[in-house]
Amino acid sequence: MTYQNYTLEQLQQIDAAHHLHPFTDHKDLRDAGSRVITHAKGPFIYDAAGNEILDGMAGLWCVAIGYGRDELADAAYAQMKELPYYNSFFRCSTPTPILLSQKLAEIAPSNMNQVFYGSSGSEANDTALRLVRWYWALEGKPRKNRVISRHMAYHGSTITGASLGGMQGMHDQLGGAVPNIAHVMMPYAYELAQPGESDHDFGLRAARAVEDEILRVGADNVAAFIGEPIQGAGGVKIPPASYWPEIQRICRQYDVLLMLDEVITGYGRTGDWFAAQSMGIEADTITTAKALTSGYQPLSALFVSDRVAATIVEKGGEFYHGYTYSGHPVACAVALKNIEIIEREGMIERVRDETGPYLAKALKERIEGHDLVGEVRSFGFLGAIEIVRDKATRQRFQPGGSAAVLIRDHAIANGMMLRATGDTMILSPPLIWTKETIDMACDRIVKALDLAKEDLRNAG
Repeated sequence: MTYQNYTLEQLQQIDAAHHLHPFTDHKDLRDAGSRVITHAKGPFIYDAAGNEILDGMAGLWCVAIGYGRDELADAAYAQMKELPYYNSFFRCSTPTPILLSQKLAEIAPSNMNQVFYGSSGSEANDTALRLVRWYWALEGKPRKNRVISRHMAYHGSTITGASLGGMQGMHDQLGGAVPNIAHVMMPYAYELAQPGESDHDFGLRAARAVEDEILRVGADNVAAFIGEPIQGAGGVKIPPASYWPEIQRICRQYDVLLMLDEVITGYGRTGDWFAAQSMGIEADTITTAKALTSGYQPLSALFVSDRVAATIVEKGGEFYHGYTYSGHPVACAVALKNIEIIEREGMIERVRDETGPYLAKALKERIEGHDLVGEVRSFGFLGAIEIVRDKATRQRFQPGGSAAVLIRDHAIANGMMLRATGDTMILSPPLIWTKETIDMACDRIVKALDLAKEDLRNAG
């Protein structure tokens, strides 16, 4: 590639001069210079300085099958040669989204048989909100348009995605959210459980915050509840086992649709194709993206339940919504090949039966005892490490998040890509990780924790 004609410093200068990054303090970035990732193979990424880094975040929760898969590149090339693009408007379709839709209906929960395509999870959540509100309008209940979400939820960064999400900083910058969206407590027992409250009871209490909001505004005004099975970007917050069954009961009792955001948890991360299957959740819409193509192409797929689809099809009327790249033939070809590889190599079964349990055991035995760690938790191939100043009292370092950022920087400097979210370190490995890779990751995490502990001690 032509980048090889440039030095790292030249690339950083050009990046600073012309490239605005997502979720970035650009003054800070330009003072420090960007980390330029040049190539990747298997579970590793490599930067322009020649450092090999074990990717503990699967890119951005998405590179399920690892890097350097020629089959995906070949699938994209073959489709580009045959038909690089045509739209899905004007009663047109192309073969790959047709075949991908059939495949997704096969692996999705049994009540999901319709798919709407976009290019990102944010777009898919925009679509889900539009679809849900249109559904209730077609049912003759246009006032049933409120959506209940949760604090620290992440549903994308478009105006609708940010509004659905519960990130206060995003709301403050937005300066005017989509109306009729409310946020309730998250199922985060580590910080929100009361003294002596069991996980089971806490899960019920967190779920009933949704019921309280429905009763506050009236069920006739509530269209849906939206939630991630596991809150990913908010810190891998795993709800107690009692939470989702109670949410399901509440939604059914008050005839409120259930919108599930599986942008992070979909396509094998929880040990099933979808967390809905792992957790026994029956949703009305499921948002997916990321690992659908392992990040090799931008593509999202919104699954629509038979209930919602039946109203849309039977009552008719144009759905005034869509994207230029809905059902892009190249992206869909890559998704088909990606799903084929996941199936062929038994990745989901391996996460469920072997590497997922091994990761949980390794985090408990090797990480949780560290002086800076208050709790570890995991589900399949998602993990979180809570960073504390005092294990007994759960007191955090100040300012909030500073210790986690320090640990993250030490981890990356020692060949381990981790992410810091508030006071939590989060982990989302590619599904190709082995027991040996997990051991390597733990070695590097422990080293980062030790180095950070020394820095924090020296800083007082």
